[in-house]
Amino acid sequence: MILPTHTHASQGSITDVTGIEVGHFTDERRPTGCSVVIARDGAVAGVDVRGAAPGTRETDLLDPSNLVQQVHAIMLAGGSAFGLDAASGAVRWLEEQGIGLDVGVGRIPLVPAAVLFDLTVGDMKIRPDASAGYAACAAASRSTPAQGNVGAGAGAVVGKMFGLANAMKGGIGTASVRVGKVTVGALIACNAVGDVISPDNAQAIAGARTDDGRRLRDTRRALLAGEEPRPCSPAPTPPSA
Repeated sequence: MILPTHTHASQGSITDVTGIEVGHFTDERRPTGCSVVIARDGAVAGVDVRGAAPGTRETDLLDPSNLVQQVHAIMLAGGSAFGLDAASGAVRWLEEQGIGLDVGVGRIPLVPAAVLFDLTVGDMKIRPDASAGYAACAAASRSTPAQGNVGAGAGAVVGKMFGLANAMKGGIGTASVRVGKVTVGALIACNAVGDVISPDNAQAIAGARTDDGRRLRDTRRALLAGEEPRPCSPAPTPPSA
């Protein structure tokens, strides 16, 4: 199942936050890609790293006890650990624009990054690199960013608890809400092992499908009923004799 690439202006986007730009790079050969959130004037950032196998870069500098007070971009990418290289391209692009922390002899762009595992979708040798990160920055704007199968969400998959054959395509999405004079925006690449749950009624709206592919399996209920999880990645090829 493929999500369309589109925008939802009525729901707002992270670019509704003053000073924020977003750019995507999508490599449709696999697919995979990366997405960047740019704050040219710098922005205070924090981090909460979860999951059994996180892939991050420069998140330690976000500890409030450390020297750095602001970052200049956040990079999200597919490609697992390989995709962390996309942040290097963002650093190069930002330096060319004169953006970064002034250290006297020059400016150092600070770009924390996080990656998602999408290597089982297509040819794993195709993954975001520094040139992809640079291209995402060059494409960044204040416009509402595209959503769906683009950027870091291009290779995302949800509902993998019962194997990739029963999973659904994930993607990237954005939204914003304004409360008084405060605007809160979000950009999310969803690559969940479990289901996507509606906040309105707690029902699964995307995720693991039944074996015939026609209905949602409801991962929580399936596990409680005793169904066994299945590997969400292909079995390794045994070594030749």
